[in-house]
Amino acid sequence: MNYIRHLNSIFLLFTKDSRLNPTHVSLYMAFFQLWNHNRFPKQFYVNREEVMKLSKIGSKSTYHRCLKELDHYKYLIYFPSHNPFKGSQIKMLIFGTTSGQALDLAVPNQGQALVPLYKHNKQIENINKLDQPKNQKVVDEFFKSQNWPDIESKKFYNHYQGIGWKVGGKTKIVNWQATAQNWMLKAEEIKKKETPIAVSQIRDNLKTTKDKNYNQPL
Repeated sequence: MNYIRHLNSIFLLFTKDSRLNPTHVSLYMAFFQLWNHNRFPKQFYVNREEVMKLSKIGSKSTYHRCLKELDHYKYLIYFPSHNPFKGSQIKMLIFGTTSGQALDLAVPNQGQALVPLYKHNKQIENINKLDQPKNQKVVDEFFKSQNWPDIESKKFYNHYQGIGWKVGGKTKIVNWQATAQNWMLKAEEIKKKETPIAVSQIRDNLKTTKDKNYNQPL
C-alpha cells in the first residue's frame, strides 16, 4: 500500500464527489491517521471519543451520520459493535495503489524529498479514472492480485456491466476497485452462511457393496 498515491487519489475523489462536506473529509482523515498509527492493518478498532476529538466533531449524531455515509459512498467499511466493552471496527479501502508497488511502512523515510505542488497536480491529472474498468481483463488482473476467485471476477464484471456501473442501478460508482472489495466481503459472508452437507453423512448414505446377493430377501 503506497500511502502517498492513496492520499493523492482520495483527495482527487473528494474534489469530484459533491455529496461530501468538510465534516466527511475531517472524519476520513481522522480514520486515516489511526490507520497510519496502527501500521495500515486490514481492519482496526476505533474509539468514538478519540475519533471525534481528532476530527473536531462535537455531535455524536453527526459522527454516526457521516461515518455511515462514508461507508455507503465506499470510502471505507464500517463494522459497528453493539457491545459497549468492544469498539467498532473500520476497514480502509485502498485507492490508487497497484500490486506492483512496494513500500516499507514500518520505517519512515527520513530522507524523502519534497516535491513542488505543480508536480503533484500533474501526477493527479495523470491518475486513471477509477469509476469503471476498461474491460474484463483489467478486472481479472485486479482480482488475481488480491488472490480472489476468478469466477467472482466474471460475476462482478458481468453484474455491473449489465447495470451501467451504478450502485443499485442509480448511483454512479466512484471507485470500482473499492466496489470490488465490498463485493468480495459480501461473497464471503454469503459463503459462511451456507451450511455444507457433512462428508461423513454423504458416505453413510452411500454405503453399498459390489458383491450384493439379490437372491436374499429384503
